[in-house]
Parts: sequence; structure tokens; C-alpha cells
Amino acid sequence: MDQKAATPFSAEDFRARAARQQAFDTSELYGDHRFNPGHPRLYLRDGPLVDAAVLIPVIDRGADATLLLTKRAETLRSHTGQVAFPGGRIDATDVSPAAAALREADEEVGLESGFVDVIGRMPDYVSGTGYRIAPVLSVVRPGFHLHLNPDEVDTAFEVPLSFLMNPANHRRDSRFWNDLEWFFYEMPYGGNRIWGVTAGIIRTLYERLYA
Repeated sequence: MDQKAATPFSAEDFRARAARQQAFDTSELYGDHRFNPGHPRLYLRDGPLVDAAVLIPVIDRGADATLLLTKRAETLRSHTGQVAFPGGRIDATDVSPAAAALREADEEVGLESGFVDVIGRMPDYVSGTGYRIAPVLSVVRPGFHLHLNPDEVDTAFEVPLSFLMNPANHRRDSRFWNDLEWFFYEMPYGGNRIWGVTAGIIRTLYERLYA
């Protein structure tokens, strides 16, 4: 085994962990309900869950891989200004969740698929807002140049994988909706507040690959 593969937070180590993760079936769902069991908010939705996909882009930075995240535009109608993975709804023309995640990453931040190696996925993550999100695991080769879509993204930034996969950086917090307390994770980094669904998916990534 070469030195790069032996480094705990390299992209090659991430690739190996993704390949070794425990098998799952499509009925195995993670999500906000795990942090809020029995919460009434989970049962107030009308209609079926909306299928979506996000790209989890681990950038190969040698021994210290990073995770690419975005900050949603302040002009958007929902989840305004929140930190997120590149992604969105799965369209009828998308042949797979991976195809949807790659399309959205290109549309939002100009990350070209030629730099992205899809290496698997995790179980779907169900959000309290009614989305069933397919997290698509990937390794990104350096040399790409981002071109942000200002209608969707204000900024994009990288966070060390070593920081995000350290449970000491996973804080539990809560806020109130309609006088009901809702719990979530948050992971503040470099002036950015990573919280809610994005932090929940990162926590799931930690639990499945690094715990």
C-alpha cells in the first residue's frame, strides 16, 4: 500500500472506505427523523416525498482531502443563504441519481463531470421538508475551475475532511417551529454555519465510513 492510500483523510482512503461501507437496500432511510423521533413536523407533509440528489465532492488534495460545499444565494425562495452540497431535484430526464447530482453540480458551480469520479452512494436521507435525497459519493481531481451560477450560489468553499469527520466538531443544537423544538447538527467552520440537512448528511457520512 502506498503512502497516499495509508493517509487517513486522503481521497484514496475515502475511496477505500466508500467501497467497504456496509451494504444497504433502498428501504434503509436516514434523515432528520433520526434526530427527532416522533416529531409532529414529520407527519404534516402533503403528498409524496420529492426525489433529489446531492453530490458529495471529496477533492483530492493529497494527504488532506477537502469537501466542496456551497452557500446558497440570498435571493432563493427556500433555504436562503444556507450551506449545501451541490444538488437538487431529480428530473425525469436524469437517468440516475448520480446523473442528477453531476448535472446540478455543473449547473450550480460549473464543476465539470470530467473531473469527477463517482464512487458510490449512501442510503437516502429524508429531510423534514419532504425531500428524499440520494447522497452520491465522489472524488474530484484537482485542476477544475468553478464558475458559480449567481442565481443559485453566492460562494463555494472547501472544508478539510479531517475536520468534518471529527465528531468533536459535530454540535447538537435546536430551534423552535410552531412552539415545537427541532434538533439538528451544526459544524461551524471558517465563518460558515454548516447545519440542518447538510450537517445531517455529513454526520451520516461519518457514522457509515469513519465511526
